Amino acid sequence: MEDRKTMSAGVFKKVGGNLEIVKMSIPKPKQGWVRIKVHYCGVCHSDNSCKYGILKNEYPRVSGHEVLGEIEKLGDGVDPIKFKIGHLVGVGWNGGNHCGSCRECLNNNRLFCKNSLITGISIDGGYAEYIVVPSDALAFIPEGMNAEETAPLLCAGVTVYCSLKNQNFKKGSLVGVLGIGGLGHLAIQFCKKMGYEVIAMSRGNSKEKTSRELGASHFVDIAKEGWVEQMKQIGSVECILLTAPFPHLVQPSLEALGVNGKLLLLCIIPEPFFADSLTMILGNKSIVSWYVGNSNDIQDTLDFAHKNHIKPIIQTFPLQAVNEVLDKINEANFRSVIKIL
Repeated sequence: MEDRKTMSAGVFKKVGGNLEIVKMSIPKPKQGWVRIKVHYCGVCHSDNSCKYGILKNEYPRVSGHEVLGEIEKLGDGVDPIKFKIGHLVGVGWNGGNHCGSCRECLNNNRLFCKNSLITGISIDGGYAEYIVVPSDALAFIPEGMNAEETAPLLCAGVTVYCSLKNQNFKKGSLVGVLGIGGLGHLAIQFCKKMGYEVIAMSRGNSKEKTSRELGASHFVDIAKEGWVEQMKQIGSVECILLTAPFPHLVQPSLEALGVNGKLLLLCIIPEPFFADSLTMILGNKSIVSWYVGNSNDIQDTLDFAHKNHIKPIIQTFPLQAVNEVLDKINEANFRSVIKIL
């Protein structure tokens, strides 16, 4: 390690440009930070936020925020007992650096601390052989978890699990998952293992068999007329997780909910959508959303997933293929993982 000065990394050099594989200096961890030797990095739709500068990131920037690897070097002040060299750890969208004293940190909302960093946006991410992050960004990978299959849980998994856990639905509640893709197929598994009765919702019936194998008790083809009534016939739906970014699905989803039902937005809808206030008021329905999770949330997610054998369907690619993966991410029915090691 001492004679090696450079590493390979996937870098966006300008807005809208393709990711370029370049050689760059191996970063050194500053005080309170940790260097990780990256093994795998999941590919997430939000990586395009870096590509297109949606969150005003600076360029050049290494993307990737579902980072799994081993602790390789500690910066000054990092506890060597808690953060041992060689430990497998994960880093998600939230890159740590919380101040610990602002209103949001004190109210256990440290994700929204003004000092909080975003992996692959405000700091370089995991499309590289090494990454440096604040130690409070790290979650530990439970012993025995498959590293390759764990990477997507660091963003997609925590988004699903934490969003549901914080709604406080009773066990046995009827929950719909709209969109059975990279996020939705994980949502079915988490919903099932959390004790909910799951309705898988997708266009056509090509995903029915997989949805039922993952734990769905019902399947509704939202391309067919009358699907809202079909949902109502199944029962009073407490929640629909919207994982497909289609504005025209918001209003019918509200109509499909039961009294006090919640439409839970887990994806960015790229344009304005219509939601009828009368539909919401007469059924006491609401639209809520969820913004990923911090390292503590990731730890809870990993522990739950490991205990309940929740695994993403993955396809693994080399770093050189990441542009093609990002271009086709809306077509993916699985989670893509980049192998770095």
